[in-house]
Amino acid sequence: MDLDFWLLLASAVVIVAIASVRVAHRTGLPSLLIYLGLGLLLGEAGFGIHFENAHLAQQIGLIALAVILAEGGLTTHWEHVRRAVPTSLVLATIGVAVSIVVLAGAVHWLLAFDWRTSLLLGAVLASTDAAAVFSVLRRLPLPPRLAGILEAESGFNDAPTVIVVMMLSTGSGTLPSVGHVVIDAVLELAIGAAVGLVVGPVGAYTLRRVALPASGLYPIAVLALAFVTYSGATLLHGSGFLAVYLAALVLGNARLPHRMATRGFAEGAAWLAQIGLFVMLGLLASPFELPSTIIPGMIGGLALVLLARPLSVVVSALVTRLVRIDTLSVREQIFLSWAGLRGAVPIVLATIPWAAGVVGAKGIFNEVFVIVIVFTMVQGPTLPYLARVLGISDPGEARELGVESAPLEELNAELLQIAIPPGSLLHGVEIFELRLPSDAAVTMIVRDNHSYVPEPTTRLRSGDQLLIVTTAALRQTVERRLRAISRRGKLAGWFGERGE
Repeated sequence: MDLDFWLLLASAVVIVAIASVRVAHRTGLPSLLIYLGLGLLLGEAGFGIHFENAHLAQQIGLIALAVILAEGGLTTHWEHVRRAVPTSLVLATIGVAVSIVVLAGAVHWLLAFDWRTSLLLGAVLASTDAAAVFSVLRRLPLPPRLAGILEAESGFNDAPTVIVVMMLSTGSGTLPSVGHVVIDAVLELAIGAAVGLVVGPVGAYTLRRVALPASGLYPIAVLALAFVTYSGATLLHGSGFLAVYLAALVLGNARLPHRMATRGFAEGAAWLAQIGLFVMLGLLASPFELPSTIIPGMIGGLALVLLARPLSVVVSALVTRLVRIDTLSVREQIFLSWAGLRGAVPIVLATIPWAAGVVGAKGIFNEVFVIVIVFTMVQGPTLPYLARVLGISDPGEARELGVESAPLEELNAELLQIAIPPGSLLHGVEIFELRLPSDAAVTMIVRDNHSYVPEPTTRLRSGDQLLIVTTAALRQTVERRLRAISRRGKLAGWFGERGE
């Protein structure tokens, strides 16, 4: 078959994958499940395309994950995750270690796996998936702190798990010592962090001062910087994943020229990487081998969801409380435990021991494939319901709108959208009573499918959608003011409510 056929097939797959996003959005399922299904359909049990090159899948998978992490960093608002970073780092390090040990012990005892296989399975499944978390949680009306914890954790925890899986997949039959793993992991993470925190600021400084002849060159330059960071850190024997996420986080919050165009380009590249990655992983799986791994996969998945992940969250919460970093309520811990979504990352990590020729690695890949499919179908759609039951959803939280607008960019301004939920004390408040800063204004209200420009005496109602323009410097002040009034009414300041 010539190149034209493969180009036609790839284009058709991308179009079908794009169309399926609408289905995924309505059902609440991460789109990765549909993409994996497309891969299985094209594979040996469907159209007959054979693909069993684990080494190539590993290399492509790691590159695709770097693109996805770069997009995650570029689209993450630093002010939303700043307070969550210490807690996320604890979850991504101590929490990952607890999850590996607990899951390894569970499968060793329940399934009689040897310790190397048990630890490999625990390490492969320890990391939450950035693509799955970003696609599901960014649709949920969560408080910024809780959403920030989950987003930052999914960005940080890929790095330590990759290091552990690599170490367990190489070497002789003896397992590496705990001290060896800790020292190597700390060293690689330190190198990766250093590279990311050097390339990010230097790249942002340069792009702000170089007048490129075309606006389309800025997104390409940012993506190139992300790959420079990833490859540079890897060549220095550091963590490329941590480096690319930190560099992208710096670049995404540096007020670069044509920032919205850059974010749009990064989102498109990440979507393409997700589609290609999941379809490839679906092709790599053998449907005829999966039935035999359903029972051990379900046992391992239940041990992960009901034991390893909750214990990792509880231990991390105790650590953050002891060192006075943060205090996670019981409701938040329950939600964090259930929201630890797995996706492409565990499946890609499972190709590492397979490519290295580790005994039983193909079985690990099949078990991880089953776990990801089954438990993503269970966890993804139920997250909104769980958030409502626990009372941690916040429909009135302001959201940034990604509008490609030169005037907003030139004025260093941002456009926010806020919905007034039932029970909010914003209901009945007049516009002038909001007492927003002089550099912020409610520019439009959408009510009962009709939009209009409000007057100072316009009274807000439950169900209204507000569009607010504010300068970037006052964004947090505006959000806090709206949050305070929503909780305690227009006299929130008298009650000491500051909207934190």
